[in-house]
Amino acid sequence: MTVITSPPVSPDMVARAPWSTRLMPYMLLAPAVLVTVFIVFMPMVQAVVTSFYDLILWKPNASRFVGFGNYVKLFADPVFWTSLWNTAIWIGLTVPLQMGLGLITALLLNREFPWRGLARALIIIPWALPSVVIALMWRWIYDPNTGVLNDILIYLSIVQSAVPWLADPSLALYAVIATLTWQGFPFFAVMILAGLQGIPRSQYEAASIDGASAWRQFLHITLPGIAPVLATAGLLRVIWVANSMDVIFVMTGGGPGYSTHTLPLYAFVRARQNLDFGYGTAIAVTFTILLGAIVAVYLARTMREVER
Repeated sequence: MTVITSPPVSPDMVARAPWSTRLMPYMLLAPAVLVTVFIVFMPMVQAVVTSFYDLILWKPNASRFVGFGNYVKLFADPVFWTSLWNTAIWIGLTVPLQMGLGLITALLLNREFPWRGLARALIIIPWALPSVVIALMWRWIYDPNTGVLNDILIYLSIVQSAVPWLADPSLALYAVIATLTWQGFPFFAVMILAGLQGIPRSQYEAASIDGASAWRQFLHITLPGIAPVLATAGLLRVIWVANSMDVIFVMTGGGPGYSTHTLPLYAFVRARQNLDFGYGTAIAVTFTILLGAIVAVYLARTMREVER
């Protein structure tokens, strides 16, 4: 059997290539780059510029440049600090809960059992449903008068009377977190299941012969094998959960009071409902900077772990 191989491409050959050949990669990338610039970067620059103005849409003639005035106002805004704390809880609880539930689900779906294919297909349903549908469905589940959750808890004698899950300031945020956890865990389940499929079975067989328990196999084979998947999926979910506000907006509108306000929702309320675009974009830009710092720290730690 004859194997035909092409000669290696040297730098001299590239230098002697015609201009059209050398420009072809850049020409192919140009449409995607232009779309990204116009759809992503230009609005970002416009948002930064707008944040330096006292711009209220129903007072367009009163618009004036205030520099960092909107950012200074943030430090004296109690709603901003409440929203920041709620955002930290929102991310800090939702992502680990989704990851933990997704890991358990993936480990179960990786086992052999009847109708496993159907179970793998059904587990995607929460992730496939639109966020508005999920928010409306769970708002009905939490309803103190007609919701099924209170009926079940009262029947099991866990509570004595209906609990106003979305009307209690101390419970509303955690109720919405439970909703988003249910919606997002299939993403982790699918990603982790794909990672589990890539771990050779021979490693588990060798560990069993050496007498390793199931727990030690999980710690020394499964976790290292899916660590890159967990890192990537965790980063994506941190970004998505941090920017998610549709479920909160439909279920509580940010209330009661400001108990379920997050920074993206607060920026939306100030810019789109109060028409205070200057202050609203200042909140959005501040949130973007904070989220970027979190992502940078996350990536730095992840790279150090990979290098080890």
